Amino acid sequence: MVYDKIIEMLCEQFGLEASELNENTTFLEDIGIDSVDVVELIVEVEDEFGLDEIPEEELKKLRTIGDLAAYVTAHTAG
Repeated sequence: MVYDKIIEMLCEQFGLEASELNENTTFLEDIGIDSVDVVELIVEVEDEFGLDEIPEEELKKLRTIGDLAAYVTAHTAG
């Protein structure tokens, strides 16, 4: 499942616990990762799910884990 894989990626990349995260968790405010870290995460997500580069106007809308999971789900078969 896309959401579970994104949670796993966040935990690995930022040393977080899955129990701390949910679909409403924001990247900047709740997790405290900066925009550079978000870009690195997005690149990993694109690679993991075989996505084309996410357009910048779409990136601005991806504020939460749920937003990212919904975007990936809508743009893949996964």
